[in-house]
Amino acid sequence: MYEQFKARAEGVSAEVHRFDTRAATLEFIITFLKGEGLHDVPQSHALWADCPFLGGSVRQSLSEVAGLKFDVSQKLAAQAKFGISQMQWALADTGTLVQDSSAIDQRLVSSLPAIHIALVPTSGILADMPTLLTRIHPGASAYIAMITGPSRTADIERVLTIGVHGPERLIIVFCDELGGGN
Repeated sequence: MYEQFKARAEGVSAEVHRFDTRAATLEFIITFLKGEGLHDVPQSHALWADCPFLGGSVRQSLSEVAGLKFDVSQKLAAQAKFGISQMQWALADTGTLVQDSSAIDQRLVSSLPAIHIALVPTSGILADMPTLLTRIHPGASAYIAMITGPSRTADIERVLTIGVHGPERLIIVFCDELGGGN
């Protein structure tokens, strides 16, 4: 299902990567951030929402990376170049990411920065929406977010514009070692 998801997501301008370990995933993310101009100044910093990936010693090891912040606020998210969040599921038939975004920090880092990096457990890839609905119960969640590609609109004189209502780039990073979706 990964290949189907990748094809669908790339078809709507997302960038998709897959790694077998947390270490390889983390190395990719840090290299990506630095290569794209991560700095400890507004419009160049990264904001990482709390998530299972940061468990153990991972968050502590990242404290040395200049420009990477973990205390999410609306102001910091609006000034961030990068937002990093963990999604629970990915729908193969549409290339859509799904996240229980009841926590405001998840919504802020996935919608306000110019570049959203979405971490996804490879085992969280599901075939389609009906399969997802057997795993979650919308009534039990205050906010379920679904993201398909970077933000885009064509309502301004029918000209396609990227990044008007959210991130202009979506980087999806699958990790085989990251636990599964619920």
